[in-house]
Amino acid sequence: MQQEDDERLTEIETVLAEHEKMLDELNSVIIEQGKTIERLRRQNQYLLDMARADAVKPQSEETPPPHY
Repeated sequence: MQQEDDERLTEIETVLAEHEKMLDELNSVIIEQGKTIERLRRQNQYLLDMARADAVKPQSEETPPPHY
C-alpha cells in the first residue's frame, strides 16, 4: 500500500513539474507576443503620424521619375 502511494505521489509530482514547465514556456511566448504587439503599435502610430503630416503627397503632385 505504501509503495502504491509513493508511486502515485511521484506520478503527481511529475505531472505537476511538466505543467510548471509548460506554464513557463507559455509565459515566455506571451511576453514575446506583447513585445511584438507593442512594436507594431509604434510602427502603426508612426505611419498614421506620417499620413496626417501630409508626408505622402497625392500622385498628381509627385515629381515624375527622371526617365520621363
